[in-house]
Amino acid sequence: MIARTWRGWTKASEADDYQRHYATVVATELRGIEGFRGARLLRHQDGDDVRFTSITFFADVDAIRSFAGDDYGFAVVAEEARKVLTRWDERASHDEVAVFVT
Repeated sequence: MIARTWRGWTKASEADDYQRHYATVVATELRGIEGFRGARLLRHQDGDDVRFTSITFFADVDAIRSFAGDDYGFAVVAEEARKVLTRWDERASHDEVAVFVT
């Protein structure tokens, strides 16, 4: 299993909007991908800035390509998300999952 990690930042006043986008639009898209194994969205507020860390889990690289395309390291940031994010990682990182506890 592979973990895909990506970060994006927004203003505190826009954070709930991004979180709602992730919980609805992103989650729906992910659930439709064969080989998708789950996702977590982490939220950290520092003053007026909020950093979101998305960790998605996929069975293999082919499943990640179904989500992100052939250059699967490229960040997938929908237009709706770009409206509320102030900046984001241009590339996601990928790591083999050594231990997965639920």
